[in-house]
Amino acid sequence: MTDDRDAFGHLLWDCLAGQDVIEVIERDDGFIGAAGSARRYFTPFRDWAPHERRAIAWARGRVLDIGCGAGRHALHLQEQGFAVTGIDLSPLAISVCRRRGLRDAQVVDITQVNPNSGPWDTLLLLGANLGLAGSVATGRALLARLAEVSSADARMIAESRDPSVIAEPLHVAYREANARRGRLPGQLTLRIRYHKRVTPWFEYLFLAKGELDGLLAGTQWRATQHLDDEAEPGAYIALIEKVAP
Repeated sequence: MTDDRDAFGHLLWDCLAGQDVIEVIERDDGFIGAAGSARRYFTPFRDWAPHERRAIAWARGRVLDIGCGAGRHALHLQEQGFAVTGIDLSPLAISVCRRRGLRDAQVVDITQVNPNSGPWDTLLLLGANLGLAGSVATGRALLARLAEVSSADARMIAESRDPSVIAEPLHVAYREANARRGRLPGQLTLRIRYHKRVTPWFEYLFLAKGELDGLLAGTQWRATQHLDDEAEPGAYIALIEKVAP
């Protein structure tokens, strides 16, 4: 990704430098909204939501943090003695991770994870990064790739949100438009803006628990536990475990 399109990396870099940065999301229907302060990408373990602190305890073995952002999950596990690799498409996000002390941080597209780099025992998709599945088709392809790079008893720790709990008319209308186009309700086409920089458009996917089960059906993965976020209705973290093919 060229520097002028790495809006996400630049907002993390400026936040690391002490600026109060707000992440701005643009959707393909023209909706523009604030996703919140970029400081959430730097939150220390003691300030994580209770369900997130519980979920990270599911980690074991070698860990791959997919879409690691500023590295808060990877750094916590590294401090606990885990061998952790953080990957992100944003070069500046990876620079932020390295500046913060993450020993193994790499610029890698989620769809290009090298099987030779594994096998991984735990795959982190926290911070709603299950959304990187993008769609049913790309999500199934991603699940197959992650099965290739992971150990026989691997697990994912993945976060998402039921889109139906968001009742604002603009978002309801978007879900209805998705239904007319044959898309899942929580499938979004987005880009991130920061000052004059803007990322390429990308697909993002929010899934209700039943929709997650549908995505996993026929793959080597099954959701076995869920932890709900008491502060954010519909948000949850799933433990997704690998099963025999």
